[in-house]
Amino acid sequence: MTKRITRVLVANRGEIALRVMRSCREIGIQSIAVYSDVDRTSMHVRYANYAYPIGPAPSNESYLNIDKIIEVAKISKADAIHPGYGFLSENAEFSKRCQEEGIIFIGPTPEIISTMGDKITARTTMINSGVPVVPGTKENLTDDAMALRVVKEVGLPVMIKASAGGGGKGMRMVDKEENILSSLRAARSEAKSSFGDDSVYVEKYISSPHHIEFQILGDKHGNVIHLCERECSVQRRHQKVVEETPSPLMTPELREKMGKSAVEAAKAVNYHGAGTIEFLVDNDLNYYFLEMNTRLQVEHPITERVTGYDLVKAQIHIAEGRPLEIKQEDVFQFGHSIECRIYAEDTDNNFMPSPGLITHITEPMGLGVRTDGYVYEGYEIPIHYDPMISKLIIWARTRTEAIERMRRALYEYKITGVKTSIKFLERIMECPDFKEGKYDTHFIQDNEDFLMAPDSSKERFEDLAIVAAFLDYNQKLKNAHGSDVISSGTKWKEFGRRSAMHRANKN
Repeated sequence: MTKRITRVLVANRGEIALRVMRSCREIGIQSIAVYSDVDRTSMHVRYANYAYPIGPAPSNESYLNIDKIIEVAKISKADAIHPGYGFLSENAEFSKRCQEEGIIFIGPTPEIISTMGDKITARTTMINSGVPVVPGTKENLTDDAMALRVVKEVGLPVMIKASAGGGGKGMRMVDKEENILSSLRAARSEAKSSFGDDSVYVEKYISSPHHIEFQILGDKHGNVIHLCERECSVQRRHQKVVEETPSPLMTPELREKMGKSAVEAAKAVNYHGAGTIEFLVDNDLNYYFLEMNTRLQVEHPITERVTGYDLVKAQIHIAEGRPLEIKQEDVFQFGHSIECRIYAEDTDNNFMPSPGLITHITEPMGLGVRTDGYVYEGYEIPIHYDPMISKLIIWARTRTEAIERMRRALYEYKITGVKTSIKFLERIMECPDFKEGKYDTHFIQDNEDFLMAPDSSKERFEDLAIVAAFLDYNQKLKNAHGSDVISSGTKWKEFGRRSAMHRANKN
């Protein structure tokens, strides 16, 4: 039985809210934005057909406020809610409330979210289904004696992980026996504060692993397919920074085996919707189930680019009850795609967030370039949320060409007023290990000297070029109109003066 969706409330903000709304607009669905007090002027609010305030800036008073979001969905007569990623996207209670209120949740059932959201339960489910998992425990570590015994059985080094965790929180690597108990307590404490659950378990630590995930789609009729892999090994503090597809590690044989395991993992829980099965792969190409994300991933655009399928539209059609229109034999990868996450952060100051007013932005353009962002000139980035402000997605026929195109696009990407990670990402594209495809999850740590090397001469040259371009443009306008068309109060002129004064003071 299918039910046509005509109006979707997007329970999120920023670039992912915009990305969902764009697909809705293409297929004739109206979108409803919700926003906190500090997001009143955000781009997703401007883009949506309707927009409603939901509370103060703190997430627990706005984007995590289930009652308020449900209330707005009813007032706005929304057929469905799309949670995006983060916030309430993997919250079983939220999915359940949507069910109870007769609102379609564009995602899996609360039972599936609960099963796969708890890492211990997910591990047990995969073991019972015959999917390879990292050697370790199937239960919560209840006390110190149990922890010591289990670690001895598994063998050092090990990873202690939060069962309800994600994003690297509640995770500790232990390679010395004397650090077991202190690491256990630290992981429990962080898990409790981050997720409200201090359950932790132990996995064997795999040295030099590759982090590879498979995109899956499942409908409500039992059909499940995968849309191939994404290489996500470029990470900092267990947070992904750069992703690409196809993976430079992958062979056709390994792709077929891992793809079948990903489909089996999804079928084991009767999964429907878009999801991701994450694996660790060692140097001998042995692979192990890591976790399942029961939502859309940040890096989904690179899969869209090489397969040609719109994953948000697929989510909506699955939620309506339609069977998948794609069969496994229809899926193939064409070309190569890379995504860089652009953060408003100071990479020279321990990657501290850099909120503030954007005084100028120029986004890259050209063949094979896609930018999923939400900021604009004059927008003030709030301090209350994740510092990711956009994603730069590149497609090309080959991996070498994709890296070259990404370097060019990063060079064209200009943002002033706040610090960003663009220069850091440029260095990644220039790093020999990355260019050769010879990297694992320790890539940033192993190449720290190269990636963090100062490049002040290049920055000074680019600043001078920006100022010179502004002065030339202003002069041409004066010649054309006989007056100084651009007033002395413009952001460009202020930037030019500040840059010139800064260089003069340094010299």
